[in-house]
Amino acid sequence: MASDMTASPIGSDLDEHRPRIGILTSGGDCPGLNAVIRAVTKTAFWLGYQVVGFEQGFEGLIDPVRYRVLTPQVTSGILVQGGTILGSTNKGRFSARAGKDGRAELAEGILDKVRATFDALRLEGLIVVGGDGSLSTALQFHEAGLPVVGVPKTIDNDLSCTAYTFGFNSAVLCCADALDRLHTTAESHGRVMVLEVMGRHTGWIALHGGIAGGGDVILIPEIPWTYENVLAKIVERTKLGKNFTLVVVAEGATLPDGGLVAEQSQNLQVKLGGIGHVVAHELEQRVDQDVRCVVLGHLQRGGGPTTFDRVLSSQYGVHAVRLIVEKKFGQMVCYDPPNILDASIAEAVGALRTVDPLGSAVVTAKAMGICFGDTPGYVCPFVMPK
Repeated sequence: MASDMTASPIGSDLDEHRPRIGILTSGGDCPGLNAVIRAVTKTAFWLGYQVVGFEQGFEGLIDPVRYRVLTPQVTSGILVQGGTILGSTNKGRFSARAGKDGRAELAEGILDKVRATFDALRLEGLIVVGGDGSLSTALQFHEAGLPVVGVPKTIDNDLSCTAYTFGFNSAVLCCADALDRLHTTAESHGRVMVLEVMGRHTGWIALHGGIAGGGDVILIPEIPWTYENVLAKIVERTKLGKNFTLVVVAEGATLPDGGLVAEQSQNLQVKLGGIGHVVAHELEQRVDQDVRCVVLGHLQRGGGPTTFDRVLSSQYGVHAVRLIVEKKFGQMVCYDPPNILDASIAEAVGALRTVDPLGSAVVTAKAMGICFGDTPGYVCPFVMPK
């Protein structure tokens, strides 16, 4: 619908004889968003629903209301496309701010305006595709009596109640591909290469990407580390005839002194980034090798989704429509391999899903000799029989 709301009343371009479902994509973009939109649209079409796609995340819900009518024709071919045809934002009037109890809350009057849009468009449900911040907003919609369901989207893979969020697998592939490329140039020049990847509070991308890309050192928020231990790993590799080292560090990893490398504050969150350069600079003072740093940044959010994320996103979109049809509002779609289930949004955003330092992925990495900076040398992660 055009932004000029004087042309016609809101909803006048919609089929008044068909029930309606809304969908929006909010927060940072990632591969798989369009696959969700496509799955929702195709499923809803065959069930007799009309789909309204709100533009620019939650901002499209109010002043002025901005939406597109989604059909199988409109969404044809977007399965493989990165980004989102609806647009997204993590700024604006729906950005979280601290409430009296420390919980993020919306500004006064916002929910009333959203309710008016729901009523004007006669929405039977709204699908919110987003991470913990966006789903926290969706939770407030639900608590206010608005019919919403959630779809977990974050490359960080840090939402509770689901084994994987879509976008994560695609981000890991980007990380692994970068390490594949850094491997050859590092080996050619005998360098230490530091790769900084995303991961605000958790190290899932660094962990899985580091394993998949043959990293030698992985530094994540969940495991304290020291420069001395990282240096010991570099020395160990040199003794084994390896003249190069690949270090993967999550942007949210804390420094040995407990500090966090951040640029500025935005809303309730700190803008992270730069730890890769800090680590590279410190290592360069301690090793007799060239040290270089590469920051993947938003490359991890771009490009098309992997086949895994295409399938997962499609399953999520279909199940989200099912939740609305069954009127199971306040729920988030989740993946409990091999099944697609659902859990309450409140439970999903109540706590971050962090890397278990004793979990199978970390154990696997340590058993292969990957260093997490917590020990000065190889330590078997499981008990050897006597």
